[in-house]
Amino acid sequence: MAERKRQLTIGLSLTATWLKGASEHRNVDEDPVAFNVRLAQMAETAKLDFVFKPDTLFVPPGTPAKGAAPLDPTLALTAVALNTSHIGLVTTISTSFNPPYVTARQLQSLHWMSGGRAGWNIVTSLEGAGNFGAAEMPPPEARYRKAAEFVDTVKALWRSNPPQDLADGRPLPPVNHRGEFFHVDGPLNIAGHPAGDPPLFQAGASDRGRSFAASVADAIFAATPDMAAAQELRADLRRRAVAAGRPADAIRVLPGLYFFIAETREEAWALHRRAHDHFTREQRLEKLRMVLGIDLSHLPDEQILTAEDLPGCDHPVRSRTHADLLRRHILENRPTLGEVLHRPEVVGSAHWVAVGTVEDVLAEIVSWHDEGAIDGFIALPGGSEESMRLFFDQLMRRLADMGLFRNDYGAKTLAEHLLKVDAKMS
Repeated sequence: MAERKRQLTIGLSLTATWLKGASEHRNVDEDPVAFNVRLAQMAETAKLDFVFKPDTLFVPPGTPAKGAAPLDPTLALTAVALNTSHIGLVTTISTSFNPPYVTARQLQSLHWMSGGRAGWNIVTSLEGAGNFGAAEMPPPEARYRKAAEFVDTVKALWRSNPPQDLADGRPLPPVNHRGEFFHVDGPLNIAGHPAGDPPLFQAGASDRGRSFAASVADAIFAATPDMAAAQELRADLRRRAVAAGRPADAIRVLPGLYFFIAETREEAWALHRRAHDHFTREQRLEKLRMVLGIDLSHLPDEQILTAEDLPGCDHPVRSRTHADLLRRHILENRPTLGEVLHRPEVVGSAHWVAVGTVEDVLAEIVSWHDEGAIDGFIALPGGSEESMRLFFDQLMRRLADMGLFRNDYGAKTLAEHLLKVDAKMS
């Protein structure tokens, strides 16, 4: 009998992704604490592995006020921890601006408050230097060197104060870390949780980001707009994990799945159009300039784009990952400018986009899984709350019926969820 593949790992982003669009309210009307708790409880009812709270430490001056601002993710997840019992809680903390000691303590505190359900999304910030006393962001190489040292320091701090069942009364040892970026004495003033260290997540997909993720992360959040991109990323990360001395399956590839689900395909596509029709041509051209680092406003929409229209691969861009994704699409498909202006990378998402009925989106998930493109995904509901409800109530149940996801929780820690040791098969 063929060996059954490991079940999917599925998380939910705690953001109102379904509110995008000109005809939708731009704010979440309910209290932001209640909003996070409500979404997490819905995800827990569907037996998801974790919820994920993204973050940014930068708001461009002049940005219109949008009511309640996003809460600090770690603080927001403490409220979620007290109102849930099983689902994992993955917070986002930047290695660019925070001290390792404070980060180690915050994460371990959330781990204790949640009963071993905390996780850390490690980010190297792209923006925000001016908010922390620096004139500009350092280059990617320096950011990743700092991130690697940061993570090593946090892990050393966690090891400096072991869980109570491992402690034998000896004095806590100092860490005495002296590196390029940090000097930390230690030890940490909070003991480790019996569940072990919080699992690590990472989102960088550049060459340097991949190497970093392969060396430390349990899972990577990825922007993979098509199956080929996901297959290439997953295969590459598995190779890099082995080169780093880890098992090939030590890291899970979890693309963002931005889905628009409705009772009919026509209704689903109407949701997708409505979510993006507020962008003017000028706004789309500006977004394209931000992605590729080049102004194409002088070209007509019917102009077919080729390599000659694009800057070199070493041209400075805001995000190399998104630039490379769009560049590859242009070189392989020779689209018109008008077609490119409607691409997910331009209108706001470089994620995997699925539009259709529950069965349509289910078939796409199963196909990506069977073809070795994913280990799971991050759910990004699009179009309406009804789209999210159909995902939770119908699509997740179908995945469980097929044996691709759990029917119920059997364990309570995030590490166990990721290992699928608690999966109850149909």
